[in-house]
Amino acid sequence: MSSTNLQRISGEITQQTQKEINAINGLYDATGYILQSTGHQWNGHLVATLRRQTISRVLYYNRIYEQIVDVPGVICEFGVQWGATMALLSNLRGIHEPFNHSRKIVGFDTFCGFASVDAKDGPSNSEGDYSTGSNHLDQLQKLLSDHEQLSPISHIRKYELVVGDACDTFPAWLEDNPASIIALAILDFDIYKPTKAVLTRITERLTKGSILAFDELSCPHFPGETLALIETLGINNLRLKRNPHQPYCSFAVWE
Repeated sequence: MSSTNLQRISGEITQQTQKEINAINGLYDATGYILQSTGHQWNGHLVATLRRQTISRVLYYNRIYEQIVDVPGVICEFGVQWGATMALLSNLRGIHEPFNHSRKIVGFDTFCGFASVDAKDGPSNSEGDYSTGSNHLDQLQKLLSDHEQLSPISHIRKYELVVGDACDTFPAWLEDNPASIIALAILDFDIYKPTKAVLTRITERLTKGSILAFDELSCPHFPGETLALIETLGINNLRLKRNPHQPYCSFAVWE
């Protein structure tokens, strides 16, 4: 690890202090208590255990989503892992444009962690990091389906999971979906090779007003994402903006 404060908890890089870890463990225990105590109303009461960082992420994506409501096209998330952002985007669609059944959400991931890492990714990352395990894909399909059933026009499936290395699967998806415009692309692979592969091809499907969102831009723990952007679109060709709620998340409107 490149920093004395950097460590891994549950397989993910963090700089949390022991005091923060203890507090988070307390919220974890409280979540179990709420689930056992509140019955059918459990979901509403879980707000009580959401951390500031989690709420901040919801606000960040809400801000971005509001900017694409009048832009045609699908949403692509590159790097799904457990599916939190895909589920959030599904619900934001139900809030901001409940009857826009053309706003499909497409998630790309290996679900086996990083397929490979490049020297440009630095020393903190290894092949297989951020794997969700072999059983997760079925669970995620069920989770997204359940969210779909709680949304308008639930008989039309409005999500898709593309499994595999995006260096291969994204070009294939472009070929299989010649009519798809990309209104929002979320780059959350963390690492160099798949990020560069996506950025090399994605501009052919962007329209003016489309948004490119980056999850680890200018992040010293994941330098590959920034390097991939520099080598493809160029950081001086984009008007990058950040949100006060997120330290490393940035986005740009395609102009």
